[in-house]
Amino acid sequence: MATAEHEPDGSEIDPIWTTSRTARQIYALGEVDKTDTPEDNLPQGEERSEQFVLEVSEYFERLDSIQVAIRSSLAHIRHSRIAPSAINAPPPGSVPPSLGVGLPSDGSTTARTRGLQEERIERDAWKGILAALTRIKEEQESKMKVDSENPSASR
Repeated sequence: MATAEHEPDGSEIDPIWTTSRTARQIYALGEVDKTDTPEDNLPQGEERSEQFVLEVSEYFERLDSIQVAIRSSLAHIRHSRIAPSAINAPPPGSVPPSLGVGLPSDGSTTARTRGLQEERIERDAWKGILAALTRIKEEQESKMKVDSENPSASR
């Protein structure tokens, strides 16, 4: 097995590896290729051989599921008759947007590519704007009321 410095925790993983199921699977395959340390408490002897067989089986199952996903994606592209020239690679270092759970569509024809969190942030921003404008309007109305009750004080 190749050497690895240490197993990264969730904060050290590049976000590109969390964008899709396939990316997570590829990352998991890379994690298989790590060096055993004494702290791993791995079995010895015959148990170690059995553990190796299990780990290798899991590795190839993941590899097979990635292969099936790639083949089905290619079949879908062929079936949809998408021209290869229409498929553009993203710029280097870009992270795809989260297309996870979103708010229900209002039926408009504009496609939304924001997820639920982005929708909530926009909603909260609009609520904040409305609250600020309401406060400004109330202050202006109260000032106009005071000015109309006491016309000599405003001059």
